[in-house]
Amino acid sequence: MKKILIPTDFSQHAEYALKVAAQIAKQHNGEIILLHMLELPTQSGDAVSSGHAIPEIMFFKNAAINKLESLMDAPYLDGLKVSEIIQFELAFDGIINLSKKNDIDLIVMGSHGASGFKDMFIGSNAEKVVRHSDVPVLIIKKEIPDFNIKKFVFASDFTDEVKKPFAKVVETANKFGAELNLVMINTPNSFKSTLVAQDIMDKFVAQFQVNSYSTHIFNDANVEKGILNFSNSINADLIGMCTHGRKGLSHFFNGSISEDLVNHAVKPVLTFKI
Repeated sequence: MKKILIPTDFSQHAEYALKVAAQIAKQHNGEIILLHMLELPTQSGDAVSSGHAIPEIMFFKNAAINKLESLMDAPYLDGLKVSEIIQFELAFDGIINLSKKNDIDLIVMGSHGASGFKDMFIGSNAEKVVRHSDVPVLIIKKEIPDFNIKKFVFASDFTDEVKKPFAKVVETANKFGAELNLVMINTPNSFKSTLVAQDIMDKFVAQFQVNSYSTHIFNDANVEKGILNFSNSINADLIGMCTHGRKGLSHFFNGSISEDLVNHAVKPVLTFKI
């Protein structure tokens, strides 16, 4: 967690994310990169090329620079290495591209979630980043004065494809000194007996060096509700999930539990790309 990227639109939720990122950076001797994506004020190529939009672009750019510089003076950033970047690009594309170019270790984003038709047809930038990012993404929904991770829930089916991202899960839990609460959610459509589920989890976790963990089997109507209800039942500090990064029709019809959690969970959600 040496390089932490925080996209900001200067909203309250973006500042919640920045405050959490500052705590993580101080705990792990990391640096913060503040990113503001400045989308062009017009989609007309002719307007931009003819120069009519240049004064407007410069106005928004200068305003963004002033806001970033003011944000960098926040007392909770004292003692940290903080840099700022402004890019003219769509928010989602810019976040993903910048994270690759700068070898980012963690993306921290604020989100107020989405619901209804927005959730189904548009989604949030946070949801899109979660779907496509190769590095872990931490989603923050509210202000957390003390980001102290003691109970870290990781929900999974514990199949072989999860092994690679799970190594990052273990690394994260060990760095935070957190107890890793591994949970398999049993649903009516995908049910395993306790003995079978426990055997799968025991064999899976035996392949890793986890400092502190426990295993759980939780029954619920569907996986998303099971994760949320289990996390609330143990008063978890953080929820971890893997995401497949589905695209196109596959994503539309199958959906993504990780993206649903990003939209609907109040607790912080940390996602890892399979």
